[in-house]
Amino acid sequence: MHDILPHITLETGKSPQHSIIWLHGLGADGEDFVPIAEEMDLPVAVRYLFPHAPKRPVTINGGFIMRAWYDIADATIDAQQDASGIRAAQAAIETLIAQEMQRGNAPENIYLAGFSQGGAIALHTGLRHTQQLGGIIALSTYLLLAETLEQEASTAAQNIPIFMAHGRSDPVVPYALGKASAEKLRGLGYQPEWHEYAMPHSVCMEEVRDVAAWLAHRLKMAQDAGVRS
Repeated sequence: MHDILPHITLETGKSPQHSIIWLHGLGADGEDFVPIAEEMDLPVAVRYLFPHAPKRPVTINGGFIMRAWYDIADATIDAQQDASGIRAAQAAIETLIAQEMQRGNAPENIYLAGFSQGGAIALHTGLRHTQQLGGIIALSTYLLLAETLEQEASTAAQNIPIFMAHGRSDPVVPYALGKASAEKLRGLGYQPEWHEYAMPHSVCMEEVRDVAAWLAHRLKMAQDAGVRS
């Protein structure tokens, strides 16, 4: 069992039955998305976890040590992928999912969200998790180890709801790479919901509103299902 990653916890009400594990981008930390989570007005109490990625040397940044979910070796970010780093990050996020399940939250009430590198790990982990999670929110990101996905994908995750969003003028994770990742997912039978915005490699208010609406809809459906059962 992996050690639990250090993380910030934010609960929006008493005894939350839903968890959202939100992963930051390269060089940031768990604090990055706390203000955005605080902006979201969701219909039920949720527990946000904002883990801090481990610190490691990042090749493309001259070996400078920073928080990173995996190494990036090349300016063409989907080339020479750091498979061992990606799988280590996946294992670390699996440990957080297991923690939330031990706290009593069902897998279908656990969401993975992330920006850039964090979004890539959210997608990578959610599609391979042995039970269907509530959904994946993948912002300004791309599909990692796309060539192994078909073999490694969990059959339970085949119908997982996926929200993907990208800036049309993103100089870091090219818009074309994000779009091609969504198309690859469609080709494998997933149904990612695609959103795009007039922005660079960042987050905009319109996007935050769209994420909140998407999440609110799913949380409300889960709540209604719980009331009926």
